[in-house]
Amino acid sequence: MAVPRSMMLTGSVVLIGLALSCSLSRAFVPAAQKAPTPNMARLPAAALSAAAVVAPTAAHADEGSVWIPALSAVGAGFAIGLAAIGSGVGQGIASGRCIDGISRQPEVADDLRGVLLLSLAFMESLTIYGLVIALVLLFANPLIK
Repeated sequence: MAVPRSMMLTGSVVLIGLALSCSLSRAFVPAAQKAPTPNMARLPAAALSAAAVVAPTAAHADEGSVWIPALSAVGAGFAIGLAAIGSGVGQGIASGRCIDGISRQPEVADDLRGVLLLSLAFMESLTIYGLVIALVLLFANPLIK
C-alpha cells in the first residue's frame, strides 16, 4: 500500500515541477541577439576550452569588470557563513556529549572538561580560517590585478 502511494506522490511532484518549469520558462523574454555572420568559422567546444586553459590571464578581471569582485563577495559570504554554521553545530554536539559524559561519570569531569576545551579551540580555529578566506577574497583578491 505504501509503495504505490509513494510512487504516485513522487510522480505527481515530478509532473508539477515540470509544469512549473515550463510555465516559468515562457515568462522570460529572450534577449536580442546579433545575427551570425555566415563566413565566421565556429570553433568546437574543446578548442575553446583549450584556449581558456592556455591563456592564464583569462580568469583575471578586466579594467571595467565587476563580475570578479561581486562573485568574490558572494564567495566570502558563503565562506564565513558555512564556517560559522559548521563550527556552531560541531561545538553544540561536542558540548552536549561532554555534559552527557559528566552526568554519567562525575569523577572524570576534569578530564572531559579539558578535552572539551581543547576540541572547542580546534573547532573555533576552523571558523577563523573561514574568516581569513573571506577577508582575502574581499581585500586581497588574487584574481584582481
